[in-house]
Amino acid sequence: MSTEQKVAVITGASQGIGAALVKAYRDRNYRVVAISRSIRPSDDDAILAVSGDLADRKTAERAIIEGVTRFGRIDTLINNAGIFIAKPFTQYTQADYDAYLGTNIAGFFHMTQLAIAEMAKQGSGHIVQISTSLVDNPIAGVPSVLASLTKGGLNSATRSLAIEYAKRGIRVNAIALGNIKTPMHPAETHAQLAAMHPIDRMGEISDIVDAILYLESANFVTGEILHVDGGQSAGH
Repeated sequence: MSTEQKVAVITGASQGIGAALVKAYRDRNYRVVAISRSIRPSDDDAILAVSGDLADRKTAERAIIEGVTRFGRIDTLINNAGIFIAKPFTQYTQADYDAYLGTNIAGFFHMTQLAIAEMAKQGSGHIVQISTSLVDNPIAGVPSVLASLTKGGLNSATRSLAIEYAKRGIRVNAIALGNIKTPMHPAETHAQLAAMHPIDRMGEISDIVDAILYLESANFVTGEILHVDGGQSAGH
């Protein structure tokens, strides 16, 4: 298989935004390394499915090593896997805290460190984190301290990495989401969630895919936290 064809690595790839991103990048003729705890092997030879927990560095090592072995390069990493647990601060458990750090922080660290090492060899690459607009604009009634703690850290890391690697051809950006129609949100909550956005609707998965594909082609954009949140970051 030719090593000229670009390769995207996508975490949280088995459903929702991640699954839509796998399709979108394949539609643009990328080969894809798709990672999830529950992902199944693909019939598409251009998709390498890797099952595992991102809190475990061995999962990231398998994904990057097998991706490079099979496809020859890594061009894009989408750190899409993440969790959100809305609880009053004093009701979070140690297990909640460990889960947040394992997926949102450790998963990002392992995947990004290994991907950047490969991107640096070829002098080009692009990384995108999935964040939340709650980091900058907390909403009364949506307790989200652990989301802010972890996703806020990703926002800061995004800017720091963008500056560290700008002259080595690697861009780093993030998407700060509002409420998106994914399997995370039951249908009966949609009306309430839609009302949290000034444009009075929830985001669609396609809105997020379009934003990431914009960043993919925006070669003069790095260190950006792009809010795709129906106006939440502008005000209420």
